[in-house]
Amino acid sequence: MLQKTYLKTKDLCKVKFIVKPESAEKVEVLGLNSDWENSILLNKKKDGSFSAEVTLPKNTEHEFKYRIDGTEWLEEPDADKQSPNAFGSTNSVLVV
Repeated sequence: MLQKTYLKTKDLCKVKFIVKPESAEKVEVLGLNSDWENSILLNKKKDGSFSAEVTLPKNTEHEFKYRIDGTEWLEEPDADKQSPNAFGSTNSVLVV
């Protein structure tokens, strides 16, 4: 799930990423700002979900994917759109 909060005084948007994979120990989001090397670690909650909040510039698009326990890749079903990638699958696309 994605939650967007646009800041009125700045050209920024706070985006909250929330995902609840089955029996995961670690969830990361990769690809924001075209950075597929440095992941953003999501915090694990008591209900088994993971979340993180990131501030991104308005009027931008970001391809991303979740990485579960360092091996499994997961798309965001609530993303604004999907984009084919070079690996034969798709990336989630966030439009802010």
